[in-house]
Amino acid sequence: MYFKSNIKLLRKRKNRTQDDVANALEIKRSTLSGYENGVGNPSITALTEFSEYFGVAIDTLIKVDLESLSESQLSQLEKGYDIYIKGSSLRVLATTVDSDNEENIELVNEKARAGYAAGYADPEYIRILPTFKLPFLSKQKKYRSFQISGDSMLPIPDGSYVTGEFVQDWNNIRNHHAYIILTKDDGMVFKVIENIISDSGKIKLHSLNPLFLPYEIKISEVTEVWKFVNYISSEVPEPNKEKDELTREVKELKKQVQAIQMKLNL
Repeated sequence: MYFKSNIKLLRKRKNRTQDDVANALEIKRSTLSGYENGVGNPSITALTEFSEYFGVAIDTLIKVDLESLSESQLSQLEKGYDIYIKGSSLRVLATTVDSDNEENIELVNEKARAGYAAGYADPEYIRILPTFKLPFLSKQKKYRSFQISGDSMLPIPDGSYVTGEFVQDWNNIRNHHAYIILTKDDGMVFKVIENIISDSGKIKLHSLNPLFLPYEIKISEVTEVWKFVNYISSEVPEPNKEKDELTREVKELKKQVQAIQMKLNL
């Protein structure tokens, strides 16, 4: 167990004193000193607080000897990109199976979304979600459907059900692809992702609706990632009026250019 040496190393790399860290975590300095010297054993609550303070997975704090890592590896880790444990402490997936032991597709409707943000890792909560099957999807992968709200992803209508494939390794997040992201602060969001994890430890979220500006979040704020595979809606998407208008303008310009060319050829 590398907890004592890891928290000491991370504290020093942040240029924090024991008093600084103890005050931030609202514990006694002597308690922190005991952890760093291997005298005291941290509780689960304490481990969670240290994990959130340093932005490092609990598994990493306990199981990985950070002193053996290179400077570049430590830098990546401190940016929130836990490439060694790959956030396994945050990616424990609770799931359900049918009578044939095949994965269900759980449905998280709009009413259940608030509870899902807190219960996504609780098997008892996941067990009460309604389930269904989509026979054209692979039985070798895990899927879950979420009901979206709002118009930020138009032309996908408000109230649609978007189905995503569970992403275990966040290295596999592909630029300019749509994902369902579960975050600590904002709950579930459905966006097109720009992967800037290796550069800044963040992802940039884009909406299909150009009226909504993109924004960035730290990857350490993310708890689940699902790659978009399809959506179900009872509504027919509205035509893209802005695109149609642009097409008409382009056609009109072409006519004007052709008219000018004909006059020049006379």
